Amino acid sequence: MSQPASPSQASEQPSEATAPPPVPVSAEPQPTYVKLAMRNMVRKRGTSLKHFALTTAGLLAVLVGLAYLTR
Repeated sequence: MSQPASPSQASEQPSEATAPPPVPVSAEPQPTYVKLAMRNMVRKRGTSLKHFALTTAGLLAVLVGLAYLTR
């Protein structure tokens, strides 16, 4: 009969369940989140400008409202 492997020997052998999946090799790296966001903003220029204007107006309204309430 064979003896079971000791805990130290078992931890040295990597199991297939814990091995990371192979990383696919591509010619160019994946674009970063910032690059994707910038490309999307250029592609949807009108939407981005509308959202920027709404955000600016909302922030200005909050600041004016707080200034009025705390005068």
